[in-house]
Amino acid sequence: MNVVSITPTHNAMKATTNFIGAFLCLALQVSNVFGQSAVNIQGRVVEQNASGKEEPVIGVSVYWVGTNSGTLTDSVGKFILPVSTETTQLGISFVGFNTDTINIINPTEYINHTLTSITNLEQVEVVHRKKTTNVSYLNPIKVETLGEKEIQKAACCNLSESFETNPSVDVSFTDAVTGTRQIQLLGLAGPYTQITRENMPDVRGLSSMYGMAFIPGTWIESIQLNKGAGSVLNGFESVAGQINVELKKPESAENLFLNLYGNEGGRVEANLNLAHQFNNQKWSSGLLLHHLHNSVRRDRNGDGFLDNPLSNHLIALNRWKYLDTNGLVFQLGVKFTLADHVGGQFVVNRTSMAPSLTNWGMHTKIDRYETWSKIGKTFNDKPYKSVGLQVSGAQHNQNSYFGLQQYSASQSSAYVNGIYQNIFGNTNHKYKAGASLQYDDYQESLNDTTFDRTEVVPGAYFEYTFTRGEQFNLVAGSRIDYHNLFGVFVTPRIHLRYAYKEKTVWRASAGRGQRTANILAENNNLFASARQVIIQGDNTNKPYGLNPEVAWNYGINVTRNFRLAYREGSTSIDVYRTDFENQIVIDLDQSPQQVVYYNLQGQSYSNSLQAQIDYELIKRLDVRLAYRWFDVKTTYNGILLQKPLIAAHLAFVNLAYKTPREWKFDYTLHWQGEKRIPNTATNPSQYQLNSNSPNFITMNAQISKTLREKWDVYVGVENILNYKQTNPIVASDQAFSPYFDATLIWGPVFGRNTYFGLRYKIK
Repeated sequence: MNVVSITPTHNAMKATTNFIGAFLCLALQVSNVFGQSAVNIQGRVVEQNASGKEEPVIGVSVYWVGTNSGTLTDSVGKFILPVSTETTQLGISFVGFNTDTINIINPTEYINHTLTSITNLEQVEVVHRKKTTNVSYLNPIKVETLGEKEIQKAACCNLSESFETNPSVDVSFTDAVTGTRQIQLLGLAGPYTQITRENMPDVRGLSSMYGMAFIPGTWIESIQLNKGAGSVLNGFESVAGQINVELKKPESAENLFLNLYGNEGGRVEANLNLAHQFNNQKWSSGLLLHHLHNSVRRDRNGDGFLDNPLSNHLIALNRWKYLDTNGLVFQLGVKFTLADHVGGQFVVNRTSMAPSLTNWGMHTKIDRYETWSKIGKTFNDKPYKSVGLQVSGAQHNQNSYFGLQQYSASQSSAYVNGIYQNIFGNTNHKYKAGASLQYDDYQESLNDTTFDRTEVVPGAYFEYTFTRGEQFNLVAGSRIDYHNLFGVFVTPRIHLRYAYKEKTVWRASAGRGQRTANILAENNNLFASARQVIIQGDNTNKPYGLNPEVAWNYGINVTRNFRLAYREGSTSIDVYRTDFENQIVIDLDQSPQQVVYYNLQGQSYSNSLQAQIDYELIKRLDVRLAYRWFDVKTTYNGILLQKPLIAAHLAFVNLAYKTPREWKFDYTLHWQGEKRIPNTATNPSQYQLNSNSPNFITMNAQISKTLREKWDVYVGVENILNYKQTNPIVASDQAFSPYFDATLIWGPVFGRNTYFGLRYKIK
């Protein structure tokens, strides 16, 4: 909550903007936009800030004078309104600003309107609530949008660390050596979640394990998260859900943004974002730079292994954007990533790329190059109609060793997606159609064994959207694809939304997902053990001789908004089930000296239930409470077992408080229940683990302060209670024995961590 005492100029408008948008959008937006007319007028409403720069205004009333037809501007100040047959007078009004009337002579002309403030009001106090996480009331797909302020509630050095205050996503370390974090959604590992950057494929294939660390948190404008089946436009690979990352836009980002970070583990980071909009206002460019460095050797638990890997990252992104008032949009971007990680025993050589027979070490070098382009066209006389083309390419190279095992890989990828959008009759009936092509060439080598393949997948899709006022939506889509190794397959998906009451929304979804499991790249962490890799595939040309993973996902969720004691709140319940037709089973139970990969023979499923409440408990104190239950089981060697290292129960508390003087306090608590640990009974007694982990609590907190609108200073503590998994590395005293295993991680590994940082920005 922000409370400000102001005169109704720029600041009054900004404070009122989100207040109006939050309360009125639910009532007016949809019914008139999706009316009977097939001709619409569109435009954008802005205001000038203190520096003279235009900023969008959210929730402005745009209406035909003397009628009941109207709408509100969206999150970027834009509006679309059916042309009236009764009048040509268009009204534009907003609290704290003069009401304007425009005579519309040419309905196809795009309107750019700047509000002017009322100057003769007395001083007023404006109180507004702008949620840091939002769920759209009108979207048939339940999408949680995490804004920049939500992401900044924690250190959030990269995407994998951006979900600390979100109970839907679990983040945990994959092992006690590499320092890699992996997410889980609906109880399923990260690769089952499709991760896109601005709706284009991003973290997949060889980058599945490390790719989230290559998206710095300071680059992120927002994150859109949805569970279960997604849109067929984005491909066929989504099983558990989708995470879409929106990077800061060059036309709206700060001209300069600097972030410096350091923690007691020796990790330091520097981020510099630059943006410039050229004089013609059509071209803009952004440059995003990131550097991470850690050269401090620490071993606080005395097991002889580094607590954190020695790391060095250099990441740069540059993109150009062209935006024309005639509806033409063009983007071009390039990204370069260089990453170097060294881990293992305390005395490991950080420069060598060759395994050592005396000191167990891990060394991974990755270089990745990406480029992408987007071009789109909307039509001013038909704003519901658009055409777009997405093109991207990537080259990913990895060279690494783990102990005595050597793993190297490369991936060359290309992606093309053409999209056409239009209506049937009127805007109650929309459709999207298109075609795509995904190309991947993999070359992998594990010791003396190679695993090379090329995948080419052309496909086409169609998606229909039906809208009936604000009460009902249906999105039904399907795509057909041809995989050069697996043949033809169909991906149907459907989403339903029903507004049972004014503030209660039911949603349901169902759909199919299919993906190729990159069993070595997605499980690099298992190389941090002495386990022998056994792949029980056939002799076909399928990847690793294994079948594709195929799953069906079904979900129901209900969201209820409420007001209690003049403050807003919401509750939600999500229920999802994922059924696998085939899954590549990762069997750690047959022997603690082996990891066995094979096609599923039996059942494999995930059931998920989550209940959550968000409420402003007292003035400016936001509370988020959640409980989640997982039932995740897979058939291992003929026996249906709970999937290892996944807690069946989780409780979550997040508190966020902001003072009128720009102090922010954030606190998060996680309670995790027991997790099943893979069988170690055949190990010597000193290297055996219990069959289940204990339950435990972790707490994180952060305090930040804004100084003169340009500076932010923040300090935080992760794992306040210093809770650690005892002896996270099995046989750490015998690193080259067959019992060595650093992958059986069920809890925190590194203990308490204090960090400090500052941000500086110029608009």
